[in-house]
Amino acid sequence: MIKRILVVEDEAPIREMISLVLEQNGFQFIEAADFSTAQTLLSEPFPDLVLLDWMLPGGSGIQLIKYMKRESLTKEIPIVMLTARSEEEDRVMGLESGADDYITKPFSPKELLARIKAVMRRTSPVIEHESISFAGLTLEPDSHRVTADDEMLVMGPTEYKLLHFFMSHPERVYSREQLLNQVWGTNVYVEDRTVDVFIRRVRRTLEPSGYDKMLQTVRGAGYRFSTRF
Repeated sequence: MIKRILVVEDEAPIREMISLVLEQNGFQFIEAADFSTAQTLLSEPFPDLVLLDWMLPGGSGIQLIKYMKRESLTKEIPIVMLTARSEEEDRVMGLESGADDYITKPFSPKELLARIKAVMRRTSPVIEHESISFAGLTLEPDSHRVTADDEMLVMGPTEYKLLHFFMSHPERVYSREQLLNQVWGTNVYVEDRTVDVFIRRVRRTLEPSGYDKMLQTVRGAGYRFSTRF
């Protein structure tokens, strides 16, 4: 199936370059030059991914991410931010707001394509069948659901994949680099700090039910999933 990508970028030359790269590589694309147009295009047929500039006429990329995450029909659409804001705190803010990846301008068409493909692979459902359960926390690959004491948890695709990896490999410590390779994949342009951001996102989801204690930081080594507190 041909993937459909929404390009949200106010600078016409950059938007045209991105659209050309997508077209040459077999993607469908739709374009928005401002916040309100982007909101309008987040409707059926929904895009499979959104490429999103930070600064937009009528609003910001961060505001659009928050809007998407509030809406049930768009909250799981993967988002790649495109921005000239390269400071670490900006990257962290973008990821913590709900973006799946963050590309700083200028970027090459080759890098853009690699990031798009990596995010799409990462956010695809895990194809497995047996459910995994620990002390009331259950992950069901068939339905792509996570429940805590039978209460459904809302979790993005990358957070789901990260939790699935941990629950499939309990009581073992993994470094950030190992988690990047296992969850994000090799040859992907993702920084170590990204792991910390997504760990926090998983913990925030688990915190109301108390299961965040299972996702443990091992000082100087990495992270571990354990039922031993």
